[in-house]
Amino acid sequence: MTIFKSIVPAVLTIILPATTTAQEVTDTIAVHELNEVVVKAPKVIRKADMDVYYPSQSAVENSHNGMQLLTNLMIPSLTVTDALGTIKAAGQSVQVRINGREASVEQVKSLLPSTVKRVEWIDNPGVRYNGASYVLNFIVANPTLGGSLQAEGRQAMNTAWGDYFVDGKFNNGRSQFEVGALFKLTDKVKSHRDYNETFRYPDGNSLTRTESPIGGHVDNTFGRLWSSYSYIKPDTTICYIEASVDPKFSDNLMSKGLLSLSDGTEDIILTESVGSKGTTPKLSAYLEHHLSNKQTIVVDFNSSFYFGRSYSTYLEQKAAGDQQREHLTSIDTEIKDRNQAYAIEANYIKQWRNSRLTAGASYTANRNRSVYENLGGQIFHQRQDKAYFFTEYFQRVNKVTLTAGIGAQYTDYLFKETNQGNHSWNLRPQATISYRLNQAHQFRLSFQSWQSTPSLAESNVTPQQIDGFQWRIGNTNLKTASSYMLTLRYNFNIPHVAGTFGVRAFTSPDAITPYLYWNENKLITSYENSRGLQNLTFFLSPQIEIIPDWLMASGHIQYRIERMRGSDYRLHNRNWSGNVNIMLAHWGFELVGQYVRAQHELWGEKISWGENLSIVQLSYNWKNWQFGAGVIMPFGKYDQGSKMLSKWNTNEQHTRLDMRMPYVSISYNIQWGRQKRGAQKLINADANVNTSTAGGR
Repeated sequence: MTIFKSIVPAVLTIILPATTTAQEVTDTIAVHELNEVVVKAPKVIRKADMDVYYPSQSAVENSHNGMQLLTNLMIPSLTVTDALGTIKAAGQSVQVRINGREASVEQVKSLLPSTVKRVEWIDNPGVRYNGASYVLNFIVANPTLGGSLQAEGRQAMNTAWGDYFVDGKFNNGRSQFEVGALFKLTDKVKSHRDYNETFRYPDGNSLTRTESPIGGHVDNTFGRLWSSYSYIKPDTTICYIEASVDPKFSDNLMSKGLLSLSDGTEDIILTESVGSKGTTPKLSAYLEHHLSNKQTIVVDFNSSFYFGRSYSTYLEQKAAGDQQREHLTSIDTEIKDRNQAYAIEANYIKQWRNSRLTAGASYTANRNRSVYENLGGQIFHQRQDKAYFFTEYFQRVNKVTLTAGIGAQYTDYLFKETNQGNHSWNLRPQATISYRLNQAHQFRLSFQSWQSTPSLAESNVTPQQIDGFQWRIGNTNLKTASSYMLTLRYNFNIPHVAGTFGVRAFTSPDAITPYLYWNENKLITSYENSRGLQNLTFFLSPQIEIIPDWLMASGHIQYRIERMRGSDYRLHNRNWSGNVNIMLAHWGFELVGQYVRAQHELWGEKISWGENLSIVQLSYNWKNWQFGAGVIMPFGKYDQGSKMLSKWNTNEQHTRLDMRMPYVSISYNIQWGRQKRGAQKLINADANVNTSTAGGR
């Protein structure tokens, strides 16, 4: 805590007199302001609790779907990878919404660029967003009749990788019908693993195992089918119903290597495979009704089901000998899940001229049934319940705005077979202060808090064997963990440059993390409420207009210092990370380049990092068509991995994929009549179904 005792008070002492951001009474900007932002380059307007981006004419013309439009907006801290279908910020997931309704990346892709009026970027969500790190909200127009058809295909030239997408919307008066489908193919993309580990025993002896890669592959093939109906009576009632099914055909990582041991014993051929497959049907319903005196009632219901299995195989064989090599260790784990999730949320919103009150409640229920085939078909049931209540108040006074809110969360989970579980109440305070010096300079100070409940894998006490002597066992005594974050931002708009500079302090004093211990001759991985994670992050996110109307650049760079403490360990980590995006557009052509250096995160006794990526794509727009060609990883080496720092097991793993993939793409976008927006869903109940995780290092 030394770093926090010295730095955080200093930051507060300097900044509090200036105060900072919150939230506008409404998200709607008057019509006469829209005329002022019809320009040829994306512009940003700093509001109390968000940055608002208006698509330029050139951005709309160079886009054939919502993901392409988001790429062309060049929001600095965002990493939008259309080729991979991902939206991230500082390496973390982004909650995507359409007219306030939580949505998927596929639904963003189905948006017509010409109907997107603005995009709201919220990097300090309030309590109504229930713990989201970042929120991206597309505000879509509401014309009357018409329809649209969008289709897109992308295929690699040298491997079985690609994605295909189609979506149709049909309008009839106040009603809109939509059907769509997505298929993502990743079939046996070549990969290998660089891996070494050292085990230390309680008696002081140690064993080092070094793996030389022989081969491997990655499968990640999935799809999605959806259909929706919405009824919109402007300023009165919105009704929205969606049904979808998400089949996961294959999600598998297989690696094979030659294992050399430091004790001089014979080399081993190691084969390891971890994966899952299954199907998730979903159903959601939404109702919004506007009352007199600027009052609104919103109700949302979501449900999802999961039918599938997770599996892992760990096989050690003697390297010498004939083809029928002796099996030294053979471990097969297979878990069949039949899990359910239900969620309902209701909000009440009351607005005045310079203030707003929002109050709400939600309930989420998870019912999990897991069959362990490798344990003779034993069945385990887990019940998880979560209730959340919150209230939030906004007030604007001249150049200062304030949003303050508090949430209360009750969590309860229980294993039926052992009658073990836990329950707790947690408070979630949150506040944001904003001070606008003028149109070009703004200061924003925000405080956030949220809770994390134990996952199914973390709390499941069923022993899972990982390899010859490593096991994983959950902990039913885990308590819900709280996290707190304080962020100071300085937002600036100067000629040809807009951006944000900031500092963020984070602490999770009882974070749920893994820990290792020996039990006789077994090395056990279990989970605990640790003694805490703290970090401090400095970041800069600029957007630069290099050549007006031609060349744009944006990016995000950050430096993080962090400390983690747990059972008998105290670890530190420092690293740089970020992304840079460059876009050149003219004469119907668009050249986009992207580079991502992944953030290295300390969690428990492990430092993990995501994908280091580079992408270059050239596209050309002609009438309703867009033709493109690009390369994933044209330079650099794909790397995703982790480093274990436990005194009992020190290891380092690098997953390398053959990702230098040239690809071609083609998209078609036709629309007729006048387009009708999707339902303006202000809230979204969380009904993400739980899934088991089979063993694996």
